[in-house]
Amino acid sequence: MAVGHFVPKDDDPKNYPGKITFYVLVTCIVAAMGGLIFGYDIGISGGVTSMAPFLQKFFPSVYYKEALDQSTNQYCKFDSVKLTMFTSSLYLAALVASFCASWVTKKLGRKISMFIGGLVFLAGAIINAAAVNIAMLIIGRILLGIGVGFANQSVPLYLSEMAPYKLRGSLNVVFQLCITFGILIANVVNYLTPRGGKWTGDYGWRVSLGGAAVPALFIVVSSFFLPNTPNSMLEKNKPKKARQILKRIRGVSDKEIEVEFKDLVTASEASKAVKNPWRNIQNRQYRPQLIMSMAIPFFQQFTSINVIIGINCLATIVSIYGTDKWGRRFLFLEGGSQMLIFQVLVTVFIGWKFGVSGQVTYLPKWYAGLVVAFICAYVAAFAWSWGPLGRLVPSEIFPLEIRSAAQSITVSVNMFFTFIVAQLFLTMLCHMKFGLFIFFAFFVLLMTLFIYFFLPETKNIPIEEMTCVWKKHWFWKRFMPEDRPRV
Repeated sequence: MAVGHFVPKDDDPKNYPGKITFYVLVTCIVAAMGGLIFGYDIGISGGVTSMAPFLQKFFPSVYYKEALDQSTNQYCKFDSVKLTMFTSSLYLAALVASFCASWVTKKLGRKISMFIGGLVFLAGAIINAAAVNIAMLIIGRILLGIGVGFANQSVPLYLSEMAPYKLRGSLNVVFQLCITFGILIANVVNYLTPRGGKWTGDYGWRVSLGGAAVPALFIVVSSFFLPNTPNSMLEKNKPKKARQILKRIRGVSDKEIEVEFKDLVTASEASKAVKNPWRNIQNRQYRPQLIMSMAIPFFQQFTSINVIIGINCLATIVSIYGTDKWGRRFLFLEGGSQMLIFQVLVTVFIGWKFGVSGQVTYLPKWYAGLVVAFICAYVAAFAWSWGPLGRLVPSEIFPLEIRSAAQSITVSVNMFFTFIVAQLFLTMLCHMKFGLFIFFAFFVLLMTLFIYFFLPETKNIPIEEMTCVWKKHWFWKRFMPEDRPRV
């Protein structure tokens, strides 16, 4: 057996009955579309900040370097503190908002948190589209960040709690698919708006930024029709409603849901007994999950994927199929290995032609095609491994009593290091040249080794029975008591 690997025996976790019903499938897909707002924003900001009319109006110094100053090193053309602050301010806002979203998600429910996120994101999109100065741009980005913080806090939890445990991975990965689809839509919008005539050519950036209102409005409206999760209903002291919802989403009889419902009630009672989840999460028995909730989003951002993005959409479908079939560990390890190989190849080829000056007179078509192929292979590996699993695994490993608090830690760590990478990337590129990608390759190697040694397999484990994987792990079992304390 591989170090750090655990395959549960058939009698280790409880085997809850249930099937994938049309109702739960539609519910999870609609909820997962909360990822559209995050994906659209990731895709739109990069395109907008390269549009000449946008740069001329808000960042004229960057426009001069990019369009007019041919003496500037190619690695340094977009190095601007103001420009990167416009982009990365969203992530700081999402970081702060995730802590507030934790309380809302726990006390008011997952769907209310989605509604608030969509509404605030909608306001941010409108302000950005109407911006006449940098202050309006930043305010709009902050509101977008708050919306993203709420969506990333609530949607993965909602999906993990609604889905049958044997399909929890596949349905949760739909959230990542929606993120990648949002990126794709944004790239199409960014491509078309500068080519739509004089009006969209000069003001295409307004169309692109304002387009974020469409997915935001969808989330606001759809949240009214989504059911609450059984866990959320129990936290609101509505056991009868929780039982009805559980029966409907599992598609089985009252008798068949009895075992799972009793376990949910037990978990809910334990959750209510914990008065301060932020203090309890520091307890020794939660150490494995806490480290995972911080390490996974940290490594996810240091893959540099947010600055090397492309064919995410199709590759994410591989994860929807494989995450419950092949397991989380397999996809993490295969994806990490593939990313490492192709990131090194991209570095070698960029260094070969561009050197440290960034100047090149001629690029053969075969060279450009090969580099693009390497980048596509890298992005595909991320899309079926660290992209979706970076959100799935943290959302499924925590017990109910600290789940909302833990999810906010995952979101805040993710957003903090997204901010760090976004804020420093252009400056680091200017100084480190092609060597910057070796820097990121080191983290890809480190994170792959981390998964190999420290992440147990969590597929086919009911969410309230997840403690068994830590008790059997070669390293984490030392932190786990025989019977996990509930208070």
